[in-house]
This record gives sequence, structure tokens and C-alpha cells, in this order.
Amino acid sequence: MSMTPEQEASRRRTFAIISHPDAGKTTLTENLLLSGGAIHLAGTVRARGERRRTTSDWMKIEQQRGISVSASVMTFEYEDCVFNLLDTPGHEDFSEDTYRTLTAADSAVMVLDAAKGIEPQTLKLFEVCRLRDIPIITFINKMDREAQDPFALLDEIEQKLALNVAPLYWPQGSGERFRGMRDLRTGEFVVYKKKTADENAVSHDIERVGANAVSSVLDDGELAELDEQAEMAQGVCAEYDKQAYLEGHLTPVIFGSALRHFGVRELLDALHGEAPPPRAQKAEVKGEPTEITLDRKEVTGFVFKIQANMDPNHRDRIAFFRMCSGQFKRGMRLKTSAGKAIGIPAPVMFLAQDRGLAEEAYAGDVIGIPNHGALRVGDGLSESGNVQFRGIPNFAPEILRRARPKDPMKAKHLRKALEGLAEEGVTQLFVPAIGSDMIVGAVGQLQIEVMAERVASENNLEVVFEQSMWNVARWLSSKDPAKLKAFVDSNQGSVGTDLDGDPVYLAKSAWDVGYTEEKNPDIRFARTKER
Repeated sequence: MSMTPEQEASRRRTFAIISHPDAGKTTLTENLLLSGGAIHLAGTVRARGERRRTTSDWMKIEQQRGISVSASVMTFEYEDCVFNLLDTPGHEDFSEDTYRTLTAADSAVMVLDAAKGIEPQTLKLFEVCRLRDIPIITFINKMDREAQDPFALLDEIEQKLALNVAPLYWPQGSGERFRGMRDLRTGEFVVYKKKTADENAVSHDIERVGANAVSSVLDDGELAELDEQAEMAQGVCAEYDKQAYLEGHLTPVIFGSALRHFGVRELLDALHGEAPPPRAQKAEVKGEPTEITLDRKEVTGFVFKIQANMDPNHRDRIAFFRMCSGQFKRGMRLKTSAGKAIGIPAPVMFLAQDRGLAEEAYAGDVIGIPNHGALRVGDGLSESGNVQFRGIPNFAPEILRRARPKDPMKAKHLRKALEGLAEEGVTQLFVPAIGSDMIVGAVGQLQIEVMAERVASENNLEVVFEQSMWNVARWLSSKDPAKLKAFVDSNQGSVGTDLDGDPVYLAKSAWDVGYTEEKNPDIRFARTKER
């Protein structure tokens, strides 16, 4: 029996995974795919001596450094739900990419290292989730290694994040003493069996024993310790409340080891049963604020990411489009809020860089729209062209560098390459009003290194990034266009434009910005800009 678009949408679960670098996020991603049947071998383990490569880390620099530097999307089915998993970069230099990806997520999984607890980047990403009221499930990873006391970890979550914790499972030991965890709702014990990295530790191998048979897998001392701690946890921790979780006030907690595929199936079951279907999205229709809900018949959605050259053989450019309502069918024509019509004859579904044609999609799904510069991050698409979603902001860069090609004859080629990366949101590009310099803005040094790697591999250009005379950039605006024009005209040496042609003030220091702002009260110097 066919389902309505609303029914199809209600079985979607679109979630992001957030964590500090090295907490095990990418390993968890792969093992979720393994549990869902989307892949058959985590890590693509090959013959002895070959390095491990991950499914979601597809860029060369990611494979070399073992980190995620670009968000990726993976779609798979589990039970009766369709999961859209958004894997985000953990490194703080790529926080903008993570922020944009979180705008497309309806919930998140926060991965913590059991030995380290909450780390700085985890805290930053959590604050982004809180701003968007995104519900969070916590997965405490690496319990097969020596870990902090579970009560200390839960207390840290409560104290640092101001978030109630509700453990769904309770671990017995950690490291060499780790035996598994008790399901606090059923009393069953999930048995941990250490497996080698080469074993295909699929979730179906996980053994559960009944509440009355736990003594068959734990000795008397271990069982007494588990009984005492589990009873204490149920007494001092909040009871799980789904509504509180959906409102972002409470986080259910699951313990495990992503590398050993322990606790992954339980996490997937929690996402299946507890995570929300696609939520209403704030937008404007013909300039009037509204919410786009699942019962809206019109196909609507927004672009939250642009990625070029996922397939270097085809020099492609894909816009990641998050569906918000309606039933999309291959071949449809959608319009931007500016009225530009875009045909979509070959939309794609993702499994990292692998892809297949998407014949149809519903709210919550993420599809790729091949295009050649027609779409930008933040663009809204709809059948009518009347819907514009609230823009995804750009943030002022913390590093400014002057870019020049090693071969001066290739300056135009370099500019085109840098414009393409700026359209993706990898970095920002500013052009001073005087001269022909290209000023690149980034959050961190690693972004600069990634950009150099991509320009070299994708455009066959060698680029040099030099110290710039400017260190700060702010977007300029004013309620009085005449005063803004007068300011720009009289400060040509310190003014440039961004990729959209909007005016930007370039300064040597934050003090310079403050001084100029004080002298020009009618001009706004902004740290963020929405398209």
C-alpha cells in the first residue's frame, strides 16, 4: 500500500554526529552504516600492510591525516525508517561547515571519549545545537579502554552543558574490566566480547542475557558492583522523558565502543525509536514569516552545502539539498526565491562519495543537485519560487592570507578556483577595492592547507599563501545607502568586496575596527552575514 508524502516523511530520521576530534565519530559513522546494512566491512580493511580507509572520509587529505575535513551524507534504511546521516568535521577549523550541516539536521548524536569527557570543540558544537533546539543523544565511546567514572562523566555533562542526563544503559567496568552494560529499562545485560580489529563484528553477534541470568556472565563481585551502581544511577539521574529530550532539555546516554561495534546497535535503536521525524522549518513566503510543515504539498527545501569534485573524473559540482516538504520526483523543475528555474534531471542520493540516482525524495531527505554555479549555500528552492528559508550565515574569518599563484600567468585560473571554493563555503574570498590581490579568509590554518591541497589536486595549480596586511574583516551595512556609499568611497584603501559583491571593511586589528566604528556610528560592522 502506497504511503502519502506526509507518511513517507514521518519515517525519515535526519541526524548529525558531532564530537571533538579523535572521539571516534567517523568510526561510529561506519559502524552505524554496518548495522544498517549499507556497508559490509567497516574501515574497508584490506590486506596486511595497507592503511585503513573510511567510507565517509573520501578526500585525499582526509585519508592522509585520518580526520574529517568535509561534511558528508549517507542514506540508508533500518527497520521501517530511512536514515540520513550527516557526518560533520570534528576539527574546529571547519566549524562553519559543521554549523551549516546542523541546519539540515533534526537531531544529533554527541560522541564523547570516555577517558576525556567534554572537550572544547564538543562544547562549541553543543552550543550550536542549543541555538537551534536540536535534541541530542549522547554516546560515550571507548569504554573498552580505561575510562573516567561514569558518574563523573554524567555530572560533567550536567554541569558544563546544563543538560539533564538519563542513562538508558549502565556499564560494568571499563578497559580490561569492561564486561558490557545493563539495559536500565528491561534489566537485560548486553555482553561485551572483545574482538580483533580484523573481525567483522556485526551488531547481530551481540549477546543479551535476561535479568535473571546475568550471574552466568559476571562473577559475584562484578554483579554486586553493577547492581549497586545501576540502582544509584536510577536514583540520582533523571528518568528518561521523550518530550524533554525532543525539547532539548534532556539527553539519553548510551555507553559503548564504536571500534568494537559495541553499543552501536543500541544507539541505532534509540535513534529509530526516539529521534524526531523532520521538523517544521522557519521560512518566508512572499516576504511573510511562516513555518514549512510536513503537510505542505509544495516541494520546498534549501541548499546547505556545495561540494565540487567529489568525482574528479567528471569535475562535478553538487548542491546538497535538504527537503522540507512535498514529494520530489526526478526531472522536476524548481525555482530559487529569485525566480530562477532549475531543472533536476539527475538528482543523486549519497553514500559518502558513492551515489545513485534519486527517483523521488521526501521531507527530511538530502539529495544532490548537479549544477554549474547556479546554486549557492543558503539558496531556497520550491515549485513556486516564493519560499525563502532563513539564511545560513557566514562568519567573519579569523585568518586572512594573500593568495598568489607560483606561475604569474595563471592568476585568472587561481581566481576562478578560489571563487569555486568560496562558493562551497570552504573559505571566503575578498577582493580589495585597490589592486588585484586575492585575500582568502579562513577560520583556522588547517583550512588554508586543505585549500592549497584542493587547488593543487583539482585545478593543477600551485598556490602560495602569504601574510596579508589585513588581519580582520567585517561586513558593512547601513540604513542609509548614501552614507554607506560615502564611507566606501572615502576608505578605498581599507575596503573590498566579498563573493557576492557586498562591501567588506579590511583592518589591521580589532582595535582599528573599533576605532573606525566609533567614528562612523551610522555604519554597521558585522561579524556575520546572511545571504
